[in-house]
Amino acid sequence: MSRILKTSGFLGLATMMVVGLYQYTLLESGGVPSWLVGGHAHLGVLSILAVVMGFAVDAFALTGRLRAAVSGLFVVGQWLLPLTIWVGVGLGLFFLVPTTFLWGLCLIVSMLIMAWQAWVSEPTTPGGMPGPASPADD
Repeated sequence: MSRILKTSGFLGLATMMVVGLYQYTLLESGGVPSWLVGGHAHLGVLSILAVVMGFAVDAFALTGRLRAAVSGLFVVGQWLLPLTIWVGVGLGLFFLVPTTFLWGLCLIVSMLIMAWQAWVSEPTTPGGMPGPASPADD
C-alpha cells in the first residue's frame, strides 16, 4: 500500500506540473482563474505529502486495515479535493463543491491514524534502508 501512496504522489506531482504549464499559457493570454490556481496548489502539496506518507507508513510498519485506511483515505483526498475544485468551479457544477469537506475529512482521518501510530510505536527501519545517521568524518 505504501507503493500506492508513493506512486500517487509522484503522479500527482507530474499532473501538477502539467497544470502549471497550462496556467503559464493562460497567464500569457490574459489570466489564470483562481479556482485553477487553488486546485494546482492543493494537488502539489498533497502529492508531496503522499510521497512522505508512503515512507512513514513503511517506517511505522503499519499493517492490515490501518495500512489500507491510511493509504486509501489519503489517496482519495489527495485527488478528489483538487479535482472537485476544478470540476465544481471550473465547469460550473457548484453542487460538487461542498464535497471538498468530505475529501478533507479523509485526509484528516488518515493523518490522525498516523499521529496515533507515531504516539504508540517507535518507527522501524524497513529492509534495505539505512539506520540512524552517524556523524560524518568531514
